[in-house]
Formats: sequence, structure tokens, C-alpha cells
Amino acid sequence: MFTEKTWERLAQYGDNLLIALLVLAAGLLLTKLVLRVAHKVLDKSSLDESVYKFLLKTIKYGLYLLIFVVVLTCLHVPTAPLVTVLGACGAAIALALKDSLGNIASGIIILVNQPFIRGDVIEVAGVTGIVQSIDLMVTTLRSFDNKSISIPNGTMTASVLINHTRETTRRVDCKFGVGYDADLAKVKDILMTVAASCTDVLPNPQPFFGIAAHKDSAVEVDFKVWCKTSRYWDVKYYLEEQVKLAFDEANITIPFPQMDVHVVK
Repeated sequence: MFTEKTWERLAQYGDNLLIALLVLAAGLLLTKLVLRVAHKVLDKSSLDESVYKFLLKTIKYGLYLLIFVVVLTCLHVPTAPLVTVLGACGAAIALALKDSLGNIASGIIILVNQPFIRGDVIEVAGVTGIVQSIDLMVTTLRSFDNKSISIPNGTMTASVLINHTRETTRRVDCKFGVGYDADLAKVKDILMTVAASCTDVLPNPQPFFGIAAHKDSAVEVDFKVWCKTSRYWDVKYYLEEQVKLAFDEANITIPFPQMDVHVVK
């Protein structure tokens, strides 16, 4: 038979169980409301999709863990040993996955600071490509010959990164070699005329002409123009082709190294 003390304990346990169930229900409802508000707030932000999903999952599982601990407390279950075990497990996992966790940390840094976004053309770790996706572990590029390149985010943040499409305009740098007997004023006029004939060349900043170096067999000329970033290669190839045709028409030679061979009989 149950004693009065046993009934009191059962009643107390029943009360604790009821409180725990109420806390669980209230916690799940509160979690749902918090996630709904977080969805609305993040929908209005400019965060990358990967950051968006990461934050939602962090909030969700963080609230679940908090509810679990509170429910155990309501049931008078000691939580100190659980916290100790979780801490030890976390330390062991962190030690075993330190490289992966480093990549995740780097991924968060990339997603928050946004040195590049999807669609940008970047150069990093000796490769160049178009950013296809930015995940917490790796960033995936597509090379211009249609190869998929996956780079760990730790490498991305530890390397010098060049973003070729971050700015709206870019400068196109061309170098041409002309003979020492060429009329440099005429060469300049030809280059300026070719630049003016290209509708993608911006008038401001103005095209720049200058003598870069005196080589063994040619005078090296710098010619720089500005264009929209999206038209960079169109302008580059146009100038290279049209300048060659214009030089040929004006009888301006583009020297190349030559060697005189003397045969002694």
C-alpha cells in the first residue's frame, strides 16, 4: 500500500510533470513565433541566402536546447552533469573537427563581410572563376572553361583575393610595340581614333597614352581606356584587333625580335 508520503511525492511529481508539459508547450509555441518574426526580419535584409539559413537554424536549435534544459529543471533533474557532458563532447568534437570548424568560421566571415557575392569574377589561390555558391564550408567557382572549382573557406580568407567585377567600371590596359622610326604623334592619334570608334569606351576618364619602355627592338607604348566592367573583354579584344589593322593601314610596323646569321665559309 502507498503511504501518505508516497502519495505526496506522486502528487508533487505530477505537478512537476504538468508544469514541464506546460513549459514545453509554451516553449514550442514561443519558438514558432520567434522563428516567424525572424523570417520576416531576415526577408527584408540583404543577407546572403546561406547566412539567412544559418541564422534561422542557429536560433531554432538554440531555443530547442534552452527548452530542453528548462523542462529538465522543472522535473528537478540535475542539469549540471548534462552541461558538463555536453561541454566535454563539444570540446572533443571541436578538437577533431578544428579544420572544418575553421572553414565554417571563415564561411561566416565571408557571408557577413561579403568581399564577393554569387556571380562575381574573382581570383584567389591561383585560380580565377565565377562564384557559383558560397556555403559554410567551401566556396564553389566555375572557371571560364566550365570547370567546377571548390575552395575551402579557410583558404579564401587566408589568401589575397581579387574581385574583378566588384566595381562598375574597369580600366583596360593595352601595350603596343612600334619601331624606333615610327612617328609617335601619329601613333597616339591612331590609338585615340580607335578608342573613339568603340562605343563601349567611356569618355571619362579619358583614354591615356604614354611611352612605357624602350625595348631592344621597339618602343613600348601604354594605352589605357575605361569601360563598364561587363564590357571589359569586348573592349580589350576590339582594341587589340583594330589597332593592328590601323597600324597596318598607316604603315606603322610592330617590330619583332630578329637575328642576323652570318655564315663564314
